[in-house]
Amino acid sequence: MNALYFFMGEITPMKVILVLAIVLLLFGGKKIPELMKGLGSGVKEFKNAAKGEDETPAPRREEEKI
Repeated sequence: MNALYFFMGEITPMKVILVLAIVLLLFGGKKIPELMKGLGSGVKEFKNAAKGEDETPAPRREEEKI
């Protein structure tokens, strides 16, 4: 069976397990949480950029007391 043929078509639970096993072998168990943290912060930055928001809020002005 051709490897490309195997990955075409539906996404089955067996294919998901196979991809997760390959990722685990490539990166190791200790590196995966760091990768997910980086991915999460990247998605957060992308959403903020899409909304037009800046990550750092503008400094507040103190109101003058009369």
